[in-house]
Amino acid sequence: MSRARFALLVLAVTAGVVAYKDPEDVARVSDTLSAFMRERALASSPRAVEIRRSRNGEFALRARINGVVAPMVVDTGASSVVLTYETAKAAGLPLELLDYNVDLETAGGHTRAARLTLDRLAIGRLVERSVPALVVPHGQMTTNLLGMSFLDRLESWEVRSDHLMLRGYP
Repeated sequence: MSRARFALLVLAVTAGVVAYKDPEDVARVSDTLSAFMRERALASSPRAVEIRRSRNGEFALRARINGVVAPMVVDTGASSVVLTYETAKAAGLPLELLDYNVDLETAGGHTRAARLTLDRLAIGRLVERSVPALVVPHGQMTTNLLGMSFLDRLESWEVRSDHLMLRGYP
C-alpha cells in the first residue's frame, strides 16, 4: 500500500470515528491502527525477527552458528549462549582446544563448560559476530540456549502474548 493511500485510509477512518464520537469505537480504531503500524514497521525492518511461542511454552528457533543450522531455545535466564557438544562439533568449533573450567548450573544440575567465541550467530535477519558462548561436555545438555550474550546485543526484545520480537540495531 502506498503512503498516499495509507494516509487517506487513516484520515477517512479518523474522520468517521470523530464524527461518530463513540469512545469504544475510537479505542477500537486506535488499537487497529496501532496493530497495523506495528506490522508495517516489522515488515519494513530488515533487522527484526518475530518468534511464536511453541506448544510447550518455549520460544524455539533455528539459528545459524558459523553457517550451520542449529535448533535453539531463548533463555533470558542464561547469561550466555550455551551450545551442546554436538552442535559445537557440527559448527566446526575447536573442541580439542577447549578447557572446561566454567561452573554452570543447568536445568539438569551442575556441570562445567568451556568458553569460546562464535564467529557468527544469525537468527533470521539478525546477524552478530564474535558472540561469547559456552560449550558443555558431551551428553550434558540436549538443547542449545540463546542467552543474554546474544540478546544484550540487540536494540530491543520484547514478549507480547505468544510472540517474541527481536530487533537489531539499524
